[in-house]
Amino acid sequence: MNPAKDRQLSRLALNVLGVFEAIGLVVITLATLVAAAFEVATMVDARTVSLADLLLLFLYLEILAMVGVYFRSGQLPVRFPIYIAIVALARYLVLDMKSLDDWRMLGVTASMLLLAIAVLVIRYGHTRFPYNENPKDTDSSP
Repeated sequence: MNPAKDRQLSRLALNVLGVFEAIGLVVITLATLVAAAFEVATMVDARTVSLADLLLLFLYLEILAMVGVYFRSGQLPVRFPIYIAIVALARYLVLDMKSLDDWRMLGVTASMLLLAIAVLVIRYGHTRFPYNENPKDTDSSP
């Protein structure tokens, strides 16, 4: 096979995937903004704001921040979905606290603790073992 043609085909495929990624991120952003607007409208109609409402808005904000980081850097830190999961579990705990039995409540809080520990381990790993900023400098390149 022709290496130049293979590289050209690879670049084309990456460009096409990049376009689909951008479209997906725009759809996620618009859907998040619409959902947040509906939530704010619901709070205005009810003339009340609960902790569950605030946590839901915080989830929307985290999703928008995650999309923003991806647009800026082209990478998605794995910590962002973990943060979203922690807030979602906190919201679940707040909303259903009265109906949860002791074991389920313990399970949810243990899950939150494990996710928080995972974030600490990831952060420690990134500071202790940083990534090579230029992947072309590795010894495994041809």
